[in-house]
Amino acid sequence: MNTTEKPLIELRQLTKTYGHGDASFQALRGVDLTIDRGDFVAIMGPSGSGKSTLMNTLGCLDTPTAGHYWYDGIAVETLNTDQRSLLRRHALGFVFQGFNLLSRTSALENVELPMLYRGIPRRERHERASAALASVGLPDKLRNTPAELSGGQQQRVAIARAIVTEPSTLFADEPTGNLDSKTTGEIMELLVRLNEDHGITVLMVTHEDSVANYAKRVVRVMDGLIESDQRTLN
Repeated sequence: MNTTEKPLIELRQLTKTYGHGDASFQALRGVDLTIDRGDFVAIMGPSGSGKSTLMNTLGCLDTPTAGHYWYDGIAVETLNTDQRSLLRRHALGFVFQGFNLLSRTSALENVELPMLYRGIPRRERHERASAALASVGLPDKLRNTPAELSGGQQQRVAIARAIVTEPSTLFADEPTGNLDSKTTGEIMELLVRLNEDHGITVLMVTHEDSVANYAKRVVRVMDGLIESDQRTLN
């Protein structure tokens, strides 16, 4: 990698406080973090450590109380709600533990959904959604509804939906939490392939060491601070 290239994500003394006065709680207490393009980072920590707050802040789903967050050179903390929404729509993709698919809608239509918000024509939506489903190994499941798919297949549809807009960063929040060990391995291999072959930066929250081992780097959060930041042996 070109060492002169600016990082994709940079946090400096980032804090997040909920509540006021005696009821206030500081979820993040001055986080410094740098993430390069093409990295695959697992974020770990016990319940209440601040890892979910960190993930939500990085994904522009929450705003910091103080400090600085640059995404691809953009000062995120200065953006208003609409601007953060645009950044999410055009640069970020999300995968969650619960899949979050529309139950009465086909896999193809679920994957097309983000493109509806962009006003992309129907034919192009169909072509891009079909290609995304094929890229996650589901070329023959376009017309199936979530009820007709296994948990692993539903998560593949969710991943296809997340990447169909070609985001630069994919946020995965416990993406294998509802899956058995065999399917977990398949989903993680898919995320590795998207990272290595397509250059998508992946940020993943997980509580499982076996899942974190698929990442290139493991960041551990404790009491609102980065406790450790280590490269894996991959």
